[in-house]
Amino acid sequence: MGVDISIVNKSPHQLPEYQTKGSAGMDLRAWLQEPVSLQPMERKLIPTGLFIALPEGYEAQIRPRSGLAIKRGISLVNTPGTIDSDYRGEIMVPVINLSTEVQELSDGERIAQMVIARHERAEWILKEELETTERGAGGFGHSGTH
Repeated sequence: MGVDISIVNKSPHQLPEYQTKGSAGMDLRAWLQEPVSLQPMERKLIPTGLFIALPEGYEAQIRPRSGLAIKRGISLVNTPGTIDSDYRGEIMVPVINLSTEVQELSDGERIAQMVIARHERAEWILKEELETTERGAGGFGHSGTH
């Protein structure tokens, strides 16, 4: 069972879809007039042609595709990126080439994945101090290496 989400697809590509029954994310495809070359460490916004209207209380998380990351060094600049329920613009994917070689993206190529997730809004309760825990203020590496 899922959530109904309105979508407009201005690209000629299929709608995002889950690749397997157990997939958490749906693949997003590049919508390009011509291939895009990315120099090492270069960043570019890649259009998808997709526009969505998420219900309040949901977000769309945009994440790298593991295959592109490990095989070609292509990742996302901010990950996960968040699409809020009140955003109505085109989904644009901020890719970065982390490899040492020029990488080319083509029209229709799967460039990212989108995960739909519920979220809560926080209400702050101002206090003078917090309850103590066993961990306390222990931060990065506080629990050791084993």
